[in-house]
Amino acid sequence: MTQTPASPAPVHWKLVIDANDPHAQADFWAAALRYEVEDNSALIGKLLGFGALPEEATVEFHGRRAFKDLVAVRHPEDPFEEESGTGLGRRLLFQRVPEAKTAKNRLHLDLHPGQGRRDEEVARLEGLGASALRRVKEQGGEWVVMADPEGNEFCVQ
Repeated sequence: MTQTPASPAPVHWKLVIDANDPHAQADFWAAALRYEVEDNSALIGKLLGFGALPEEATVEFHGRRAFKDLVAVRHPEDPFEEESGTGLGRRLLFQRVPEAKTAKNRLHLDLHPGQGRRDEEVARLEGLGASALRRVKEQGGEWVVMADPEGNEFCVQ
């Protein structure tokens, strides 16, 4: 009897987005997606206690200690590591970079708010700080191209 090799587990991933202000971007995208900003304060406290992280690599964010240059948002129903606060499912990680966005995205998010809710969702996102760039109507469908507060493009179906 021949045994079939076990299928390898799916690869865990996160989408990393460059940002000038990662904390503001995390707040925007957490609100836009109805995600949660990760709380890494317990991990940061341990790292500070061990001397493995300098104090200047941290900031206060939402009343707790956070990494200065990195912050993530995660789906509220996905599992997360209690000890570090790190999500184990759908996540966006914002990392500080010195340069501003200069060209069109090579990768973007498509948001699907549900049938008949596009205009309502576009208005909600504009209220959070996004900008509507253009409305597209093609044979394949309709959507609104938007930009987040730092100019990263995304679409609302």
